[in-house]
Amino acid sequence: MATFAYEAMNQAGQEVKDEIEALSSEDALAKIRNLGYFPTRIREKGGAKKAAAPGKKKKGGGGFGFGRVSTKQITQITRQLSTLQDAGLPILRSLNILAEQQKPGTLKNVLRGVSEDIEGGATLSEACAKYPKAFNRLYVNMVAAGETGGVLDVILQRLADFMEKAEKLKKKIIGAMIYPAVVVSFAMAIVTGIMIFVIPKFEEIFRDFDVTLPQVTMILLGTSKWVVGGSPLPGWMWIVFGPVGAFLLFKLIRSSQGGRHVVDFVALKLPIFGNLVRKQSVARFGRTLGTLISAGVPILEALKITRETSGNEVYARAMEKVHDSIREGESFSAPLRAANVVDGLVVNMIDVGEETGELDKMLLKVADNYEEEVDVAVASLVSLLEPIMVVMLGGIVGFIVIALFMPLVQLIQSVSG
Repeated sequence: MATFAYEAMNQAGQEVKDEIEALSSEDALAKIRNLGYFPTRIREKGGAKKAAAPGKKKKGGGGFGFGRVSTKQITQITRQLSTLQDAGLPILRSLNILAEQQKPGTLKNVLRGVSEDIEGGATLSEACAKYPKAFNRLYVNMVAAGETGGVLDVILQRLADFMEKAEKLKKKIIGAMIYPAVVVSFAMAIVTGIMIFVIPKFEEIFRDFDVTLPQVTMILLGTSKWVVGGSPLPGWMWIVFGPVGAFLLFKLIRSSQGGRHVVDFVALKLPIFGNLVRKQSVARFGRTLGTLISAGVPILEALKITRETSGNEVYARAMEKVHDSIREGESFSAPLRAANVVDGLVVNMIDVGEETGELDKMLLKVADNYEEEVDVAVASLVSLLEPIMVVMLGGIVGFIVIALFMPLVQLIQSVSG
């Protein structure tokens, strides 16, 4: 037998370091789980071989160079795998069935790779951890919790429900932004075309008849000249490539942790949009953390995963403070209240959940409530954007018409006189 040094979390979320004798790393994992611990790292003493615990990727692992798999595909195979497990089929046979029914592509290769790893003695969570582009850390840790508790089919069902709701919320927000973005883009293209091809023709007419131009027309002609040939670059290049440059600058700023925090903080303070971002972030944090705790993942590990998958640096830092507070033996609600990132009602619900031992249920109720509020906010935003865009486009068109027709009226009057 070999001796393995391991690090794990106990049921209270406290870190445990110890040694255990086992025939292999898989045997060591099983023995650690039987002790009621959630292993995070295992190393064979006196050897270079390391076994990655659930949620940890093996160094040098990762199998083939797979691309990303869509969330919709992962949700579908997760629900199907849950059904097969509930029917009593072995996990290896279930994965082979799912792999056979997939079309040739990334997902089929991933499922085959997971099957081969399990056939080689790995658990499902360990095999999934090798393919982070398909299975994120949240997925791997929930599967590990399901394996430990012997309720893998239930956990897979919860995972599928979680991913479906998260994807549905994301699509609603993106869908609400597509319509105004398309309308504004077409409007800008049409106005730019008018500035380049139409306004210069009117300028020639005004110059030929030597008409005294009103100030509003001079502004329009000046804008047209800037669009056609401004210095140092033509205005149309700023209009076309400006959004691309702004997007690249945005991505560059968000590439650093400090930049992400600044961007997310500003986003939360924006009028109208800030409220939507806040509600979406609270819903995501509540759904993720509640699902992990209900699956049996220790609270400290669940908070780490929630922080990494929050999608908002402001809330990620708040989760870090909560994590440190709980590790020191304090409550969940106190640092969350101090961070001032959620409403008092949310803090009180979490406080009650801690006292009653139903924190996961309270978090899921918070998520349900805020997801409904996001739906209402998105609908209100769409209904508000439509009249705003109509007024803005009407103002632009009206300005162009007035600026062009005022000199024409003077010209007609002078000719008739």
